[in-house]
Parts: sequence; structure tokens; C-alpha cells
Amino acid sequence: MRTSRLRTVHPVLWAGWAALAAGAVLCVVGWYGVSGERFAERQLPYLASCTVPGAALIVSGAVLLAHGRSSIAAARVEELYGLLVAAEPADADEAGQAVLAPLAVSGELLMVPGGTLWHRADCPLVSGKAEAVPVDSKLVASGELGPCPICEPAEETD
Repeated sequence: MRTSRLRTVHPVLWAGWAALAAGAVLCVVGWYGVSGERFAERQLPYLASCTVPGAALIVSGAVLLAHGRSSIAAARVEELYGLLVAAEPADADEAGQAVLAPLAVSGELLMVPGGTLWHRADCPLVSGKAEAVPVDSKLVASGELGPCPICEPAEETD
């Protein structure tokens, strides 16, 4: 369930975008200054005062943006973890342990041709699939098919 709060933009992201913009402006000013000078000794001040700091600001802005996005992702993971921990299971016994209902309870066993697992008929992996066929007991006995870890069918076949 999503909360309807406004997303806040972290200051790290704003600082990253500002550093990228300032670096781009400095690089353009440095390029413009260098392009107007014919001799290398007159171009060096533009390189030293504009282009090099501009490139440094672009790199630092990219690092800040990457860090800001990872911190946002970490905050979202923490929020989801808090929601999961705070949620109490609907079916809990008196000891506080969750009572898990079986995922599939059908006695009919099915397999998908070419597959490696056998399933209960109401297993979510095969329910509604037209290509699912009844389990061949020879394949189960030879070990070519294993039980589905989702629905955990019984070892004996029909």
C-alpha cells in the first residue's frame, strides 16, 4: 500500500544538480576564453581558472547524484522493512506464531512436458495451464522429476 505523502527531494540531489550546472557553465566559459586566444600562454589561465574546476564540479556532481539516489533507495527499503515488521499476520495462534495455510492442497498431481518438477493441480505454477498433464510415475521413480518446492506435493503418486 502506497502512502499519499509528497516525495521530498534530498538536498544531496539538489547539490549534485547545482554542481553539474556550475561545472558546465565553467567549462563553456573556459572553452570560449581559450577559443579567443591564439597563443598557448594566454590560453592557460582559462584552462586553470575555468575548465579544470568545471570538470571537477561535473565529476563531483555526478558522484553526489549517484550517492543521493542510492540513499533514497536505502530509505525506501528501510520504510518497506518497517512496514513488514509492523504488519501482524492475520492468522496467528496464541503463541504469536503465524499459522501458514498450505498453498496447494489438491491430490491430483500434474507435470509440464519437458519440465523438471511435479506439482499439485492447484499449484500456482501449473494451475490454468493447458499443457499440464498428469504425472507419469515412471519419471518420478527414475528421479527425472522432483517435487515442486512451492506446493510440496506428497511423495506417492496416483
